[in-house]
Amino acid sequence: YFLIFAVMRLTKPTLFTNIPVTCEERDLPSNLFNQLMKDDPSTVKGAETLMLGEMLTLPQNFGNIFLGETFSSYISVHNDSNQVVKDILVKADLQTSSQRLNLSASSAAVAELKPDCCIDDVIHHEVKEIGTHILVCAVSYTTQTGEKMYFRKFFKFQVLKPLDVKTKFYNAETDEVFLEAQIQNITTSPMFMEKVSLEPSMMYNVAELNTVDTAGKSESTFGARTYLQPMDTRQYLYCLKPKQEFAEKAGVIKGVTVIGKLDIVWKTNLGERGRLQTSQLQRMAPGYGDVRLSLETIPDTVNLEEPFDITCKITNCSERTMDLVLEMCNTNSIHWCGVSGRQLGKLHPSSSLHLALTLLSSVQGLQSVSGLRLTDTFLKRTYEYDDIAQVCVVSSEVKQ
Repeated sequence: YFLIFAVMRLTKPTLFTNIPVTCEERDLPSNLFNQLMKDDPSTVKGAETLMLGEMLTLPQNFGNIFLGETFSSYISVHNDSNQVVKDILVKADLQTSSQRLNLSASSAAVAELKPDCCIDDVIHHEVKEIGTHILVCAVSYTTQTGEKMYFRKFFKFQVLKPLDVKTKFYNAETDEVFLEAQIQNITTSPMFMEKVSLEPSMMYNVAELNTVDTAGKSESTFGARTYLQPMDTRQYLYCLKPKQEFAEKAGVIKGVTVIGKLDIVWKTNLGERGRLQTSQLQRMAPGYGDVRLSLETIPDTVNLEEPFDITCKITNCSERTMDLVLEMCNTNSIHWCGVSGRQLGKLHPSSSLHLALTLLSSVQGLQSVSGLRLTDTFLKRTYEYDDIAQVCVVSSEVKQ
């Protein structure tokens, strides 16, 4: 072959750390080791024994490539002969398990290449797949005699997973959804977590619960420097609230609902950037049956044998109109005040109504609110609601 082909990965250098070797002055080498460290240009003056370096080291091997990072490579074709070659075409493709990508900056052929001259190209690709990747570099050219030459080289490397992401969902009674995302650094080097955000679906608004207000300033709960050491795990918390136009629909959706996706951005050695986006996160929405009863307001603490008020919300989760009757059944500790068996009227699908109810407790301690019954007169079906909420009952003297 007339041409020589070379491929080198472009990565950031690393800081050189010198291993300190020292001894006490009364030992045989005396101050010799300490003086050598002070004269070493790679050490930090005044901190020679702390393994801190001032010099950068160029990469000595291919290194690891992680999902979400940008793969950069330098490609050089050098004319090692004493003849001029013509019509040089350099092509670089990246073969993955699912596709083949063309990474060449230009598809045009170079007219000629003189002896000891070279054609250089730098390719970039954001890695989006895990597994085996093959960089296929092909060169075609024509010699002075008109002979067409062609050769290829293959460079195989593995793309590893940088983060382990686990999610947990918590469904609140107020239609709010709390998402806990556990992110673990499974690489061998520290990461600077630049951004971890949740992009909600069209039905929700999101509030990040990863900051605290200190002296009027919002600070991260992880501190000013959000570094994630190897194999360390960090928990991020988000609260999703349904938008006003979907508030009623979000409460009655059954099955799997789409919440959104996580967007994670980090930096590693000397600012090398990586980014991952999860697929759409899905949670199993709680089933409420045909009729859902939830509490809008209830006091935390009430006086013994003194009436207190609560507000209930009744939602028709079925696809038919209901004619509801409300019955209130006393328990051993909770007594309802009012008329039982009253008509609530017709309730259309996906509609809601609010009820203000009064009750009292005859027993101190933490008591459970129970005994509500809703009957649909159309189908003669009764829905029972017990243990709706808890209230702390204390003596009036204790509360005063």
